Amino acid sequence: MSDTFNAYVIDRDADTKEQSRGWTTLSNDDLMEGDVTLRVRHTTMNYKDALAITGKSPVVRRFPMVPGIDIAGEVTASDSPRFAVGDAVILNGWGVGETHMGGYAPVARVKSDWLLHQPQGLSGADCMAVGTAGYTAALCVLRLQDLGVTPEDGPILVTGASGGVGSFAVSLLAALGYSVAASTGRMEEEAYLRALGASEVVDRNTLSERGRPLDKEIYAGAIDSVGSQTLANVLSKVRYGGTVAACGLAQGPDLPATVMPFILRGVTLAGVDSVMAPLPLRERAWDLVSRTLDRDALARITQEAPLSEVEALAPKLLDGQIRGRLLIKVD
Repeated sequence: MSDTFNAYVIDRDADTKEQSRGWTTLSNDDLMEGDVTLRVRHTTMNYKDALAITGKSPVVRRFPMVPGIDIAGEVTASDSPRFAVGDAVILNGWGVGETHMGGYAPVARVKSDWLLHQPQGLSGADCMAVGTAGYTAALCVLRLQDLGVTPEDGPILVTGASGGVGSFAVSLLAALGYSVAASTGRMEEEAYLRALGASEVVDRNTLSERGRPLDKEIYAGAIDSVGSQTLANVLSKVRYGGTVAACGLAQGPDLPATVMPFILRGVTLAGVDSVMAPLPLRERAWDLVSRTLDRDALARITQEAPLSEVEALAPKLLDGQIRGRLLIKVD
């Protein structure tokens, strides 16, 4: 491979703080510190990537930056005893695409501590179709299981269900035998959500406006990627002793709730972080995906696009116009 390559780069003027973005020729000397160099084959577009590209949120904290928080590829050079040249590897999070150059380029240099060997039974493209969204959904499912929520306890509510995290959460929960209520703002996606395993589809509008601090007990648990008023309403509808795994803030970072669900029903609000999750937990999540995820469901969830289209796709993802996951082919 040539020492130079095209990368999608976000930069910022030091004086005006104005952000710019576009295709730039980089060399291996421009890469950041790390003990493993990768040939990137596939990446993804997540909500965070779209925010970075559009500049609608200060996701990028180091300039210039190559976005792309997910990477799948093979090792081309390694100073790590854990990885050899030719190994197929994946990466999710760790500040890649924010403070460390990410996957929107054919070459990346990263720290070996951030890498996992490609999970058995999944190709690199499969892993990126799953990406941070599916991996986060798996972390949420594990959180519910670790806190004792079983299929016999009752239905699980998934908010933002037609998005990336939500789609995978619906599919994984259904495959594990849970009854799933899928909340979406696009009721035209009902057939899609039922095909993933949802037994009920809930209109987002019933959750997004201000509701009662303590409502009727409906759900044994929930996976929420929306936050704000939606999460407050979800908490008010969870049964005694239930758990809500919270992993996102698509509606907002605030939580206009009361303590009543916690002190009167013993509800647990469990935070889920995908960026800095330790290696053993990451391995558990990817093992769950590999063992459980329906491959037909993965195909329904995934749309593929070339790296050249990321700038056009970012605003569409933020506007909720893209169902499921975007797999980005870097080759």
